[in-house]
Amino acid sequence: MKYGYARVSTRHQDLEGQMRQLEEEHCDRIYFEKITGTKNDRPEFQKLLQEIQTGDTLVVTKLDRFARSTQNALNTIKLLFEKGVKINVLNLGVIENTSTGRLIFTIFSAFADFERDLIVERTQEGKEIAKQRPGFREGRPKKFSQQQINLAMSLLETHSYTEVEKMTGISKSTLTRYKRSKVDFSQ
Repeated sequence: MKYGYARVSTRHQDLEGQMRQLEEEHCDRIYFEKITGTKNDRPEFQKLLQEIQTGDTLVVTKLDRFARSTQNALNTIKLLFEKGVKINVLNLGVIENTSTGRLIFTIFSAFADFERDLIVERTQEGKEIAKQRPGFREGRPKKFSQQQINLAMSLLETHSYTEVEKMTGISKSTLTRYKRSKVDFSQ
């Protein structure tokens, strides 16, 4: 059998594109999940590893979908080679269980690991630079301005939460959370 594996780290990444590529490769069964590659606890990938057997082929679109650390990649590929499984990384080709194939896989895994480390480094550098700017706030930016919230709060005096939500687009939960945070408990 031919198994496909697709993974995205965030909901904004393109799982459909990976799925389409695996379908074009005529995979009999495709496992997929939305989970960070930095974690080894990937339930769907673990199920795949339990099911895949001698003579089967594992297809992934890119090496970084397969594993994020070099050590994890090497351990996984060793397990698959011991099972007699063929591995096809679409942007690299078939990884063969030969000295050369294992060497090439190790080198590419190290580069994928290196690339991830660079991304983390650049992200941390960007955060440090941003923290030096006046008015810096960590976290997600507010969806609504204080003026919009104030308007919604004043509308609540004469309208229901549902009506205010329809008029302003501010959810009931945001309105109640804001109202609760502004309650004066000193009285």
